[in-house]
Amino acid sequence: MNRELCSFLRQLRDGHRLLPKFYFTPSSGNNGRISNKLLTNRQWGRRYSSTVGLKKSGFIDLAPGEGLLFFDNVYPVKTASYDIRYLMMRYDRQSIESRIKTQYIPKSLLTSEFTITGIVPMLKDGGAFVKFRSPNAEETESIIANFLKEKRLKPWFSPLRRVRAYIVRGKPWLEDLYRFPSARLKVEFVGGEGSLSQEAVYRLFRRYGRIIDILPQLPGSKELPKFTIVQYLRMRSATAARNCLHGYTVPEMEAVPGQGPGPRLRILYERTIKTYWIKNWLVNHPRIAIPLVAAFIATFTVAIFDPVRTWFVKAKITGALNISDNTYYNWLKRHTIGMLPIGASRTDMDELWAVWDERKEQVEQLKAWLLETTGTFIVVQGPRGSGKRGLVVDSVLAHRENVLIIDCEPIDQAHGDSATIAAAAAQVGYRPVFSWLNTISSLLDLAAQGTIGSSAGFSQTLETQFNKILLNTGTALKAVALRDKRIDSKDQWLSDDEYLSAHPEKRPVVVIDNFLHMEGNSIIYERLADWAAFLVSANLAHVIFLTNDTSFGKSLAKSLPDRVFCSIFLGDAQPGPAKRFVLKHINNQLDGAANEKAREELDDSIQVLGGRLTDLEFLSRRIKAGETPKQAIGAIIETSAQEILKLYLLEESSRSRKRTWGTEQAWHLVKTLAGEGEVAYYHILVNDLFKVAGEDALQNLEQAGLVTIVTRNGRPWCVKPGRPVFQAAFRRLVTDHVLCARMDFLSFASLVKAETAAVQKAGEELEKIAMLPNPPKGRVAYLLSKIAEAQGKIDGYEKGMGKLKGVLREEY
Repeated sequence: MNRELCSFLRQLRDGHRLLPKFYFTPSSGNNGRISNKLLTNRQWGRRYSSTVGLKKSGFIDLAPGEGLLFFDNVYPVKTASYDIRYLMMRYDRQSIESRIKTQYIPKSLLTSEFTITGIVPMLKDGGAFVKFRSPNAEETESIIANFLKEKRLKPWFSPLRRVRAYIVRGKPWLEDLYRFPSARLKVEFVGGEGSLSQEAVYRLFRRYGRIIDILPQLPGSKELPKFTIVQYLRMRSATAARNCLHGYTVPEMEAVPGQGPGPRLRILYERTIKTYWIKNWLVNHPRIAIPLVAAFIATFTVAIFDPVRTWFVKAKITGALNISDNTYYNWLKRHTIGMLPIGASRTDMDELWAVWDERKEQVEQLKAWLLETTGTFIVVQGPRGSGKRGLVVDSVLAHRENVLIIDCEPIDQAHGDSATIAAAAAQVGYRPVFSWLNTISSLLDLAAQGTIGSSAGFSQTLETQFNKILLNTGTALKAVALRDKRIDSKDQWLSDDEYLSAHPEKRPVVVIDNFLHMEGNSIIYERLADWAAFLVSANLAHVIFLTNDTSFGKSLAKSLPDRVFCSIFLGDAQPGPAKRFVLKHINNQLDGAANEKAREELDDSIQVLGGRLTDLEFLSRRIKAGETPKQAIGAIIETSAQEILKLYLLEESSRSRKRTWGTEQAWHLVKTLAGEGEVAYYHILVNDLFKVAGEDALQNLEQAGLVTIVTRNGRPWCVKPGRPVFQAAFRRLVTDHVLCARMDFLSFASLVKAETAAVQKAGEELEKIAMLPNPPKGRVAYLLSKIAEAQGKIDGYEKGMGKLKGVLREEY
């Protein structure tokens, strides 16, 4: 039926055709022989057989005395709509007629008795039909087959399979439908006396290639016409069998003897039904398959992306991608923009040398440690704004290669695991990083847990991802440290550890800035400290910690317990260097007799401001803006007072992190330090406001920057303002009577609450003692005295609260 339908569709009018039309034009002057010169259809860009097209039947017409041969493996077998091999075949200048006559047919056969009358290419099936005249077709087939077997001609597109030739026994159907060859044939039996036996089918089809299986129609099937499935081992065998046996009427002797003539064969390509056993096994065994898929994805990711990430980290360490370090760029900038007034700018170091003069010993000490095999951490500790990073990066490491700076502040301030990983990766140059995939992986893990009852391991914790970043960074640091080992021939026999121990100057320097910047990210700080301990223990790098936390020793000692740290403390600058710094920053614009008053004000301002570099820079910028030193210091004190109110005293409902100290505790320190520049550490702790967790509150306030705890002889000694200018800001706050009344009222309320709790606790104990047969009189007297003492304090506090209420009512 398919054949009749195709013939009908071919005969439709040109304006209504459903399939494209193609032409085959024989060339004249060839002694009646037909050439295979095919016109290429420009619209479709393909070549087709002469029997396929408008007013064509789809069959090859044979004149009396003509035979038909099928040459296999002449073209590539077309298995899809687009095949690049056909594009390459266009550049084959040798025509198929020339190849068949000169290569595929022996010259001894080309006589007057054997004549080629036509060639029909079968592009889709990878072969070609040759019409010929010969007195004995079977003998001609045998001669050509033996010739091809001896020559073993193999085309470039099929180097393992030779060209073969078969006599066509049926009436082949040439179609250009979108049906592609396969190794599976459906053989339908049309007419005759039923179907053929498996023995008869095997005898007919075996000559074209090895058969894997013959599947007859099920006995109870009512499908007509009856059919048999023939499964070949190779597709070429199936194409040859279809083109040679299609339309073949089986004689009685080859069918079932005694039952009349056999059926006519109609052969179609049958799509191979793939079992997909791998996919089915994976679907049916999710407990095994999902972890295997996760492991495969992880392995693939490591194999593909880890070398790229390591390369980017190495580029970050060596500055390979930093254009500002490029020699040619700096030369071009120096001779273009640098020659203009707008482009000539001083570096910060020109101004900081006024302060660094008193820190030369510390700079030299740091440089000496970097040239030694210390095997421990180098710690630079100092309050915020003391110039730790400027000293280390801009002075000590100014001319040193291979420096990696990790700033913990952006990592601390990131919200969520994905943002934290992205911030950490940016610090070390780790890319590409797919932090957003963690959310998708978590959803996949949740789905897998619902399916198999346990996690599949797709998602990774923050700690795991952060460790992976540090591991890659460590690999890059080792590669950078050993980069010169291959060049220096005298050290080429040393092991990596021996080379790194012998050449501490070759090791990269890792600077971890803002270490212990904020609370709440203990995992990040612990992993950083452990990783840094590994680097210094393996001699892979020098590690410098920059921190303002005085208790850094507790955190670092967990990772490196058996080493003494090389530490340096950076305090505030002295008044003389601080003044030189400001004058250098403002270009000495206060010189001259007219500015004598301004210079006196500058001396007084520096006494108030202290030697904190950030505050000195702020003062310099305001003076450069046109303010007098007195106006500038007044504005700085006002700004600091507002900052203290907002950060330490006033409660805000929108605050994301809960305070780890009481407002009344911070106010007590403000009042105490406003009158004195420092107060003894334990004088603070004996105050009633610091009875409960007083030391924790003090350390948290120091971490927040309100105060600084000074140590002496290894123990806390005194408490000072967090910044020198804070003392003046404390005085400014204390002069505000309304603010004082409100803060004192909150302090009294907190004390009343604490004493009330003490009275309640003592009363509950008295109730229990009263139930005893012989109550201990001493304990009862003690509890009664405690209650009386607490009550006396409560009375005094409430009296003070009454007075403060009057102030709050009258003043504003």
